Amino acid sequence: MAKKKAENKKTSKKEVLVVASKVKAYVKSKKKMSSSDAIAALNDQVYALLDAAIKRTEANRRSTVKPQDL
Repeated sequence: MAKKKAENKKTSKKEVLVVASKVKAYVKSKKKMSSSDAIAALNDQVYALLDAAIKRTEANRRSTVKPQDL
């Protein structure tokens, strides 16, 4: 298990964009629990969403990411 955590830390050097305490509080408000890897996975999804939005913005020759790009 320790080896797996070490591998995750090596591959995930991106800055955290989500507020872990807020995410955990939201999940808890729905009477569910969150795993220790949930925040990292959510963060990866946020990066993927933003990267796709940025590509769409560039394809439309704009420099501003708009709601429709998301």
